[in-house]
Amino acid sequence: MESERAQQTREENGGPVLEVKNVTKRFGATLALNRVSLELHRGEVLALLGDNGAGKSTLIKCLSGVHEPDEGQILIEGEEVRIDSPMRARDLGVETVYQDLALFDNMTVVGNFYAGREPTMPRWLGNWGWVKDGEMANEANDLIDRLEVNLPGADMEIGLMSGGQRQAVASARAMAFGRKIVILDEPTSALGARESGNVLRLIQEAPQQGVSVIVISHNLEHIMQVAQRAVVMRQGRVVGEEEPTQENHERLVSLIVGSADGQVEGGNTEDGNTEDGNTEDGSAEPENGARDEGRRGE
Repeated sequence: MESERAQQTREENGGPVLEVKNVTKRFGATLALNRVSLELHRGEVLALLGDNGAGKSTLIKCLSGVHEPDEGQILIEGEEVRIDSPMRARDLGVETVYQDLALFDNMTVVGNFYAGREPTMPRWLGNWGWVKDGEMANEANDLIDRLEVNLPGADMEIGLMSGGQRQAVASARAMAFGRKIVILDEPTSALGARESGNVLRLIQEAPQQGVSVIVISHNLEHIMQVAQRAVVMRQGRVVGEEEPTQENHERLVSLIVGSADGQVEGGNTEDGNTEDGNTEDGSAEPENGARDEGRRGE
């Protein structure tokens, strides 16, 4: 049932910026996503919840161009799109921060911010022009200051930074370049209290810049601070939606663990495979096959 807060956000910002309709993804005999449907509205922070193996990582990889769905539709601003590569996702305005952060350890903060999209001069030369090193350094420093993260410096290599500092860099990069949609997979899992608060503040401010956010997290307290809606996945399916409030905390936990009314622990997929007999990810293909990269932990 749509909450008052989510309804207010929808009415204020218009139609959905993202629509996922009956998306299905298989890896061999394993059904990773089973007719998943959801909407993300303009200016909304949407939480995607579920236990390990729920299919969350597989879904965001379909939205980010890492995997292509076998069935179903993905619409951005009402137009059906095919997201067949991460570069295509970027062109559509979708930025993603994975749990492994996808940073280059041997490059500086500035280099990681602008990897693959370095500004050059003169423009008519395109990639053959001179890189604007000064402009990149200034903009990167401004973003770091805004996030209020204590970094050794924008010219320091990522490999020499702590886990929390690396997470902050990846989150700031996504917020800076995500024109329409930013997807954050466990954005505060490696952060201390102060840095977590700064990232949560950045998520709260994202709608003011016209950016919609999907947040994956196991921390319900953080979700209740930033999200207007929470969609719960279990064993590759969407099993419920609630407003993330203290009053609904128990209901959300019940949906996640499968103890809510109408939820079952196991069951058969449409392929005839038992859904509770999968790999560690639960939604991943066999390890020696074409495996789901999200199995490292959702």
